[in-house]
Amino acid sequence: MTSEQRVVVIGGGLAGLRLAQRLGPAAAVTVLGEETHVPYNRVLLAEVLAGRYAPEVTALPAPGPALRRGVRAVRVDRAERAVRCDDGTVARYDTLVLATGSNAVLPPLRGLFEREGRDLPDGVHAFRTMDDCLALSAAVRPGVRVVVIGGGLLGVSAARALAARGAQVVLAQQGERLMERQLDADASALLHAHLTALGVEIHTECRVRGLEVQPLRRLRSGGPGAAPPAAEPAAEPAAAAPRPGASAGPRKVTGVELADGYRLTADVVVLACGVRPRTGLAQAAGLEVRKGIVVDDHLRTSDPRIHAIGDCAEHAGQVYGLAGAALEQADTLAALLTGEPTQYTGTRALTRLTLTTGEGTGGNGPLDLAAFGETTPLPGDDVVRLADATRRTYRKVVLRGDRLVGGVLLGELSTVGALARTWEGDESPHDLFHLLTDDGGH
Repeated sequence: MTSEQRVVVIGGGLAGLRLAQRLGPAAAVTVLGEETHVPYNRVLLAEVLAGRYAPEVTALPAPGPALRRGVRAVRVDRAERAVRCDDGTVARYDTLVLATGSNAVLPPLRGLFEREGRDLPDGVHAFRTMDDCLALSAAVRPGVRVVVIGGGLLGVSAARALAARGAQVVLAQQGERLMERQLDADASALLHAHLTALGVEIHTECRVRGLEVQPLRRLRSGGPGAAPPAAEPAAEPAAAAPRPGASAGPRKVTGVELADGYRLTADVVVLACGVRPRTGLAQAAGLEVRKGIVVDDHLRTSDPRIHAIGDCAEHAGQVYGLAGAALEQADTLAALLTGEPTQYTGTRALTRLTLTTGEGTGGNGPLDLAAFGETTPLPGDDVVRLADATRRTYRKVVLRGDRLVGGVLLGELSTVGALARTWEGDESPHDLFHLLTDDGGH
């Protein structure tokens, strides 16, 4: 690759900007960023929502003139090797990289949308972008009742941030436990206890059926909308929701209806039901798409001139959706495009989360957690656990033969670096007890 080669990157997030930074002067790089904000680290949005960080603290390294902010790619013309943008411009490429990221999942809840409408009711927020975060921050004040739908990593992060802001937070999780994809039952129980100490009301095995909404004009005129008890039988479930197809004008959420007929009063509802890869451009261009945009070990799509990295990419059947994988893919692709003999073989992802207690929340100190690999043992696996109820620490590792295949740590993460290196290197842990103690294995 030479500086004459035109590389167009669609997506101004972590993956796209990392690639542009790594390529440097090796190519003529153009990054099309749909958002108007200065590029930011999405991992830190919960800290912004909690009020601990100002938005500018999340800024990524300045990308320079390569980035065009506020420009949305609307079509990829593979025959012409051109990307057509919503401002009428055309970006021509020799190599195209799709780093389009992912969108928040909006669940099929009754009352969420009107027929043929895509406007969320007033008080209902996704939690994925800086705009989502700022809008949610503006809607929350001490004492406001917030229902967070989803008990995964995103929902837990939102719930603790909102609790730190003094909101009355209710978390509704459809699964049996919190963060069930990352944590085992014991670790999830500790997390449950920690959030409860922060004042978060948690409902597990709880399916949300719909939202209760009222026309804003009705609420402003003193109609229904006063807060009933937190959870009560719904005599007429979702009776206040407009009929499908009815045009009720602006609407305001007033509650969440559960599948068992109970309702949760809500001033604000946060949709934290996960994310879905953004694949629309790739599909329209005729590229192979399954869960994400399918790529090979060189991060090439079904068109060899087009690559995909980050949340939108699917490699060997896996869509990661984690910052570590996005960075590794960007670094690998930069190496490939500059002629280095390498390939992408997948990422061993480590999930980390810090739950900090805000002032006045009644919590009992911060809780750090980390999870990696396979945290649920298979038959024949060995499991080693160390727990200290007084210090609220929990450590568990899963061994398969003489190999470390996964682990969960809560409360004290000094050993996570040593454990993760052993796991990533596929090494045999020579002194497992030493690795699990507070000195981090040194």
